[in-house]
Amino acid sequence: MWMVRAALQNSPMLRLCIFTCFLAVKADIGQECPKFTGLSIANAIIGTNLKVQILLYTRRNQNCAESFSDHNDYNLTASIHLNVTKKTIIVIHGYRPTGSPPVWIDKIKDLLLEREDVNIIIVDWNRGATTMNYPSAVSNAKKLVVILKNMIDQMLENGASLDSVYMIGVSLGAHVAGFVGKAYNGKIGRITGLDPAGPSFTGRLPHERLDFNDAQFVDVIHTDIDALGYRKPLGNIDFYPNGGTDQPGCPKTIFGGYYADKWKEHLIEKNPPVTTAYFDTSDKDPFCMYHYFVDIIIWNKSSKEGFIKIKITDNAGNTTESKIKNDAASFHQYKQAKILAGFYPDFDNISKIALTYSTRNTVGPKYKLRVLEMRLKSLSNSKRIQLCRYDFILLENIETTFKPIPCQDIAE
Repeated sequence: MWMVRAALQNSPMLRLCIFTCFLAVKADIGQECPKFTGLSIANAIIGTNLKVQILLYTRRNQNCAESFSDHNDYNLTASIHLNVTKKTIIVIHGYRPTGSPPVWIDKIKDLLLEREDVNIIIVDWNRGATTMNYPSAVSNAKKLVVILKNMIDQMLENGASLDSVYMIGVSLGAHVAGFVGKAYNGKIGRITGLDPAGPSFTGRLPHERLDFNDAQFVDVIHTDIDALGYRKPLGNIDFYPNGGTDQPGCPKTIFGGYYADKWKEHLIEKNPPVTTAYFDTSDKDPFCMYHYFVDIIIWNKSSKEGFIKIKITDNAGNTTESKIKNDAASFHQYKQAKILAGFYPDFDNISKIALTYSTRNTVGPKYKLRVLEMRLKSLSNSKRIQLCRYDFILLENIETTFKPIPCQDIAE
């Protein structure tokens, strides 16, 4: 027996062969591969104690996880598939008030493995996150930190590098990632916080929540700040898609999560500055919105404020209206007023532009803008020809449609 044990320890290929045969036998006898824990609303009502399952996926076992639990002390170094010389991405879900598995787990795993040959570790703490008592889930989340720290320590002892550890945390999981990062003095390679939880963390000091010092690079995407999400910036760069509130195509409830389809890789710098960024998405694949600046210079001697509704039409007669809700613009004589427009389809050839000026006042006189120049400039495609129209009048609440011409210059 000791000879067999020695052979297994010294021959990764032998272990892989045996594991492959094991999977084949498993399939033949109808047994399923390890799955994320599925619970119900009944479990949430009763409450659950913390019990963690670690699911490891690589390109070699993308559809059948290796499972690790407290029975084997979460000892991933005994894994057949783990390669500690590669990047390891640790995905941590958050509060589960209904007990159902997160719908995005398999999708984000497959997308990440399609993008890069890495180790994917799904941290299944559904037993502990499933409860109607939110403070109980917060308490269990903090206990989870100890388990993950022990797991990473084992990996480091066997040749892994903190630089290659990347944690993606959702909701409560974002703060868990932050606490793990603090345990390593911010030397983990990267943390991404997806809709970090607000309750129990809003107003807390940096050591009590996710913070930009918790990793070499921390990026955060806020998608539910009007409900359970954390409102203020937390990372080196914080993104607020669609203002950080309800997301197009996602359920408009406080439990509407972040969809993996919209997850993007961001530029990582050493010693990055703290930055806040805003962008818009559509509700359909590929979720892109195409942005333009509409620059307007007026003749009017008196300054005016108001809103501009923008429509564009292509050569085939297709028409689309800007989906961005701007604040009132200020128009001053001979000064450029910039208005951001965003369209879901991207028209290669714009044949018509329609503008409507409004003060949104229901009483009082109607105004008009005497436009010296209107310039449409693509932000999504900087090489696209800028389109202009010169010397026309916008009457309040009346749509004015015209055929644009190439601008006479390319001045900013």
